Amino acid sequence: MNETLSVIKRRRSIRKYKPEQIAGQELEAILEAAIWAPSAMNQQKWHFTVIQNKELLKEITEVAREMMKAGPEFMAKRAADPNFSPFFHAPTVIVITGDSQARFIQLDCALAAENIALAAESLNIGSCIMTSPELIFSTEKGQALLKKLGVPDGYKHVCTVTLGYIDGKRPEPKPRNKEVVNYLR
Repeated sequence: MNETLSVIKRRRSIRKYKPEQIAGQELEAILEAAIWAPSAMNQQKWHFTVIQNKELLKEITEVAREMMKAGPEFMAKRAADPNFSPFFHAPTVIVITGDSQARFIQLDCALAAENIALAAESLNIGSCIMTSPELIFSTEKGQALLKKLGVPDGYKHVCTVTLGYIDGKRPEPKPRNKEVVNYLR
């Protein structure tokens, strides 16, 4: 099997990271992969905000905690845990936003997120693509955070990718449903 296919099959969503920051050149390679993702009509109307500042990650966590405390019981219980982190304590978080007026922006941003995840895996860095932070950024405080993060006006949260060195064992693969392919020959 070639290296690309091996990386695709090896990648898992990682939810436990070592505290050490990923190397700068690795991060640059991952972001380079993001901007080379396909984009509908080559519009490239995405924006990547890389957060490595621990204080800023704590601030986002507190906004998430507040929002979750008012939610369903399972969310409130999770937010009450003193060790709670919406980003699994990842040392690097990439918030991917897109121009809310651009056609197919969710697809474009998802393709960039997948490139990030695959590039990270190829460098032995764990990742997790998340859409739940949309709840954080949909609040009034979350909107203020997007401004603080330098997200361009008119751009909305599409997804977030956590990055870091894997702490512990890589999860086993889940079974795949091969009945979803239909051949017409």
